[in-house]
Amino acid sequence: MPRTIKAATTASSAPSGNDAVAQTVRDLISDIRTRGDEAVRELSARFDRWEPESFRLSEQQLDEIVGTLDPQVIADIETVQANVRRFAEAQLASMSEIEVETAPGVFLGHRHVPIQSVGAYIPGGRYPLTASAHMTIVTAKAAGVPRVVACTPPIRGEIPAATVAAMRLAGADEIYLLGGVQAIAAMSVGTQTIGKVDMLAGPGNAYVAEAKRQLFGEVGIDLFAGPTEILIVADEHADPFVVAVDLLSQAEHGPDSPAVLVTTSDALATEVQRHIEEILPGMSTADIAGPAWRDHGQIILVDDLDEAYRVADEFAYEHVQILTENPREALDKMRAYGALFLGEGTCVSYGDKVIGTNHVLPTRGAARYTGGLWVGMYLRTVTYQEVRDRQASADLGVLCGRAARVELFEGHARSGDVRAAKYAGAELPWTDHYRSVTV
Repeated sequence: MPRTIKAATTASSAPSGNDAVAQTVRDLISDIRTRGDEAVRELSARFDRWEPESFRLSEQQLDEIVGTLDPQVIADIETVQANVRRFAEAQLASMSEIEVETAPGVFLGHRHVPIQSVGAYIPGGRYPLTASAHMTIVTAKAAGVPRVVACTPPIRGEIPAATVAAMRLAGADEIYLLGGVQAIAAMSVGTQTIGKVDMLAGPGNAYVAEAKRQLFGEVGIDLFAGPTEILIVADEHADPFVVAVDLLSQAEHGPDSPAVLVTTSDALATEVQRHIEEILPGMSTADIAGPAWRDHGQIILVDDLDEAYRVADEFAYEHVQILTENPREALDKMRAYGALFLGEGTCVSYGDKVIGTNHVLPTRGAARYTGGLWVGMYLRTVTYQEVRDRQASADLGVLCGRAARVELFEGHARSGDVRAAKYAGAELPWTDHYRSVTV
């Protein structure tokens, strides 16, 4: 039986957020629907103290912004984006289009068609999340999306140069210095100067997440995102210092970010707690990571690794790190996770920032039914059908007539009847038009 060594003191917030946030977002979206650019400008001035002549950055502005950055920063962005692009293109190559002849003369197939316009939101606020540009924009472009609109907010009235550079290098077609609900709503419903998109991608704060939730259906979205989560499965072979460092690496995302250790070793659990207590005070982000660990951190002791995998699957966290003697065993034993990070040489921070897999992942148990953002999310898998053989169409028509009438769909039945009559001379009791027609 699992035994809790350290329990969370605060439950995670509900996925739907709270009523005050929902009502505020609803009012803001309604205002933007009604007044368009005028409302967007007022909200940007109110929330971000940002009211430029145009929110869209021109090519000249982009050149100037990118030119302010250290060449090493640009080189690193390009390297990371190459990693993301390489993996997304490999995923795309695995998605075969098909056409099969299911019966003589009956051909069925599917194709993967890119979504035509995507809005990528790159958060600002506490951290300029340049990596979100890689994950949302590069992946969309690898899928073949022809129009990617990218928005990011100013940070305390300043242009986040590295984020803007990442957006441009990723291939965004339109870049706007615009944040919050006003950015999400403008991309979704359209304004006089911002054309609406078909899908939204990217993380954000509670207001951004709520705006995506309310606009879902009118536009597609990638995921309903919550606080970042990490769960580490570790045995007695794990390095407790590494475990502690890795747990805190994700706790710094926010004060409500859960960090959980599931281990078979009582000694390891004790050492991890000791290391966390030593490391936390010296972290520059201790004001964030400290409350996250205090309120949402957990350590759970289990009897064996099979039990550890079962417990981990019950959490269904977005990031699951396996620090055991045989980490690849988790590939066969686990089922519910956003992404697995196997072995000490791998860490969640690599996935967040540099390695190439996508860091937009399911949270709050959504890993039970969905994976994360990937190239396939930007594609619509659509089917087509063609019946080339007249007798095959007639046979299907007879079958369709019987099947549709069981469901009392007479109109559907008649579509089948007509083909049976036209191609095989069948009787049409409800009209004389094809009564004498034969093949």
